[in-house]
Amino acid sequence: MILDSNSKKPTIEYPCDWHYKVIGTDVDEMIKLIDQIAEGMDYKISSSNISSKGKYFSINLKVFVTSEAIRDIIFAKLKANEFVKMVL
Repeated sequence: MILDSNSKKPTIEYPCDWHYKVIGTDVDEMIKLIDQIAEGMDYKISSSNISSKGKYFSINLKVFVTSEAIRDIIFAKLKANEFVKMVL
């Protein structure tokens, strides 16, 4: 990622690894969702945190994306799922 001197928006060079933090209520369903969305792509899932009351779980997703469009599609599909509360 390179910062453009004329704007505050970074310039992202594709293809690249992109990292998402997925926060939701059912870790098994979230993993199934990620497996479906990233099928055929190079990706890695790792655990992150559990809320103090055990209600929310976070998962780190690293995926190799080839374009901004693919990156945005993955984000939208993650965010649209009923078990996902937030995607960072």
